[in-house]
Amino acid sequence: MKLTTLTAAVATAMALALPGTADARDLRIASGAPPPHPATSHLYNALGEYLPEESGGALNGIFLGPEVVGLGGMKDGLQTGLVDVGNLLPLYFPAELPNFALAGELSLSAKVPHAVAAALTEYTVNCASCQQELTTFGTIYLGSGSSDPYMLLTKTPVQTAEDLQGLRLRSGGAPYSRWAENFGAVPVSISVLETFEAMSQGTIDGTMASIGDLLAFRLVELVKGVTAVPLGTYFSTSNFATAKATWDDMSVEERTALARAANRANANFTQRWGYDFAGIATKAAEEAGITFVEADPALIDAAAAFNDADRATAAQIAADRFGMTDAPERVEEFMALVAKWEAIAAEVDNDRDAMIERVWDEVWSKVDFATYGM
Repeated sequence: MKLTTLTAAVATAMALALPGTADARDLRIASGAPPPHPATSHLYNALGEYLPEESGGALNGIFLGPEVVGLGGMKDGLQTGLVDVGNLLPLYFPAELPNFALAGELSLSAKVPHAVAAALTEYTVNCASCQQELTTFGTIYLGSGSSDPYMLLTKTPVQTAEDLQGLRLRSGGAPYSRWAENFGAVPVSISVLETFEAMSQGTIDGTMASIGDLLAFRLVELVKGVTAVPLGTYFSTSNFATAKATWDDMSVEERTALARAANRANANFTQRWGYDFAGIATKAAEEAGITFVEADPALIDAAAAFNDADRATAAQIAADRFGMTDAPERVEEFMALVAKWEAIAAEVDNDRDAMIERVWDEVWSKVDFATYGM
């Protein structure tokens, strides 16, 4: 994109800034996603709403749409100063952010969206090597979110392990490919944007994905069976990566307000992506006549056993690929946090507002915003 085009786009976005006081700081914020996506509708729109509330009008958000900076260009946007706060997907950059890569390899171990999002948040905030990676990358971390538990969305209903034999299933990452291969299926690595075409043309027989994909990518027109098996969630995210130059220029009060706004919006996002949208998609599937298959208990047990064993594989990959010799200990620490937050989520019945309060009390209230990220 030419500089003049970028300048014009930013100028247009600035004209749409939320109203505030004359001396308010305007932060350029970017979800990298189209308007209907939860990353925009419930994550970044919420941030724009919460910033002036948490800062007493001192902070406002100027939303830059995906036509200005998309997910693929978020790193450059943050590092060049085009974006102040952006939705960064760390798994795009595993060599530079190996701790997030390790978290991504543990996707199969996630069960409760609010819990795993909170666990990764607490882990990353208090992990010295994570913070060093992020500082070197030029960003400040302000929390993560999670999808709903993935399911099998297939053209032929799947009930047993035998039904998986030879099925070509879209895989969203290495853990899912390992899972498919373990059960005799054939993982196919394609973009989620290509799923509908690949299924309609017979290139794949289904996908391992959020049930929300039935609506987000029109798969409701093609899928015949939905099977719930332990497949984890997508949670290795950095929802509000803040450019270090921006963070360094903020007062402690502004940093705290941004963190409070981000903490609220993170829970909004997980509530929508991990719970509400899944319910909407389930209703749409039922109305479309899609069969909800009750998986054979033997398949459920085998999947759970594979997921547990795969943690050692994840640790070995981190050690081999990134030299993370203490990867087994890191996995153990992270899984302990997952167990902690699963208990908290159960205690508050996965209530969004309660999770906002608990994550703030357990994690962010203990952060010294004068030194965090410095």
